[in-house]
Amino acid sequence: MTTFPEVLSRLLASDPGRPLVTFYDDATGERTELSVTTWATWVAKVSSLLADELDVVHGSRLLVDLPAHWLGTVVLGAAWACGIEVVWDGDADAVATGPDGLERWAVEAERIPVVATALQPLAGRFPYGVPDGVHDLGVEVWSQPDAFVAWQQPVDDDLAVAGTTQAELWNSAAAGKHLTGGGRLLSEANPASPPGIASLTEPLSRSGSLVLVAHASAERLERIAADERVTDRWATGGHPA
Repeated sequence: MTTFPEVLSRLLASDPGRPLVTFYDDATGERTELSVTTWATWVAKVSSLLADELDVVHGSRLLVDLPAHWLGTVVLGAAWACGIEVVWDGDADAVATGPDGLERWAVEAERIPVVATALQPLAGRFPYGVPDGVHDLGVEVWSQPDAFVAWQQPVDDDLAVAGTTQAELWNSAAAGKHLTGGGRLLSEANPASPPGIASLTEPLSRSGSLVLVAHASAERLERIAADERVTDRWATGGHPA
């Protein structure tokens, strides 16, 4: 399995109803749990938004400026499904951002597609709208189909993450450093960041799951770990606990 569609197809074939991404935000009280099927549906919708609505083509560079959040994992999956390279700096053909990056990236919206998410529960829209030219994911994603197949399927040599190919990304994830096969990983690292990318790719590749936690105290983390029956832990910054 050396491309994202292969990885996702295996997950959907093996146990589509099991939890894949569980997100806690103790600052807002949100708990969102996505099964394999639900996560795949969100990936398909965002993929269609990027590729079919906004014409972000295979081989493009998507700059991702998102905090630790379940929607960040979806945006990554959508990019890889389309054969788009995820980057964090340099030139980009499109941008995905959250509330904190809205003002910064709105000035680029006349030049490239800028997709913003309010990071609300259920991917809700920005309550007061977005600047002209910016695409509100919470408005535009709902009309997208629940299944997606790229016109040009990703291949091994397509760049996936900041110069790393799809094959390199998924071979590394399959080898695993942070998660036992089939395990449940508790992490505070941002999956949509260079230090935290493996907190998503390893659960995907090794038939595991991710419990992603933001803004929690040490005591709260221990409670979540017990409640969610985690088997492995990853501390903030991508260093295993």
